[in-house]
Amino acid sequence: MLNPSLCVNTPLTSFWTKLSWQLFNWLITPSLVLPPLIILIVLPWAFRRWRWRRQISGLGAALLVMYLLTLSPTMMKISGRALVSVLPSDSGVPADAIVVLGRGADLRPQRVNSSEQLWKEHRAPLIFASGWGDAEEIASMLQQQGIPDTAIDGEPCSRTTEENARFTAAILQPRNVHRILLVTDPPHMLRSLLTFRSLGFAVIPHPNPLPDRLNFRKKAYLVFREYLGIVGYGLRGRFLPREPSAADISPTATEPSIKTVFTGPSESPKPELPSVNRMT
Repeated sequence: MLNPSLCVNTPLTSFWTKLSWQLFNWLITPSLVLPPLIILIVLPWAFRRWRWRRQISGLGAALLVMYLLTLSPTMMKISGRALVSVLPSDSGVPADAIVVLGRGADLRPQRVNSSEQLWKEHRAPLIFASGWGDAEEIASMLQQQGIPDTAIDGEPCSRTTEENARFTAAILQPRNVHRILLVTDPPHMLRSLLTFRSLGFAVIPHPNPLPDRLNFRKKAYLVFREYLGIVGYGLRGRFLPREPSAADISPTATEPSIKTVFTGPSESPKPELPSVNRMT
């Protein structure tokens, strides 16, 4: 496990996380969204000679209907299911490693349980935890479940899904790890699968269930963030085939010594919701 003190800090990630959470809160507050939409519908008719008043008012009406539909629990469930409907099923074939992506304390126990079960089923000899504030905690929880130190590795430097994939590829692919079982929550799986696949991994998705204690607002936020993330990653070409750059040989400023032995818990702060979902 890499020493977290060597990780390069990337404060911009926190900025985008807070920005997306603020945007989400604005969108799910009808008192903030409905007045502008109503104005967009009504105001054009005050200008009788305005050529485009009918089109603009119609656009406002369409946006209003879409907004009300989007707020419904039924539509949110459909949006969440759409993210997993295109995922390939777990074929049951063995892999070189089980890669577990951290997404905060609320989602951690389900990941640990899923990866532990896969390891005990002899699906892969190694569990690799990836994520700042999560990797060491996941490793510690796996140890408590009886997984030996030699079967646990990871990196605590990555703060985004992109860094999860790049740093994992930089560490594992030189060790001939190319087929992985990927463990993360259902909304996050599609973007994660496409990102890891773009870096040369053969990915077997194994989504772990979301905890029942997550309320509707937090589950909706996870889905919302993923649609933003998929669009953003697609526009930046992060789903296209590529190779880790030379700079990704190490996710730290210097070349670290990679060991398979867990080094112990870190004192660094743990990301919680809304930072449970990394978008950038």
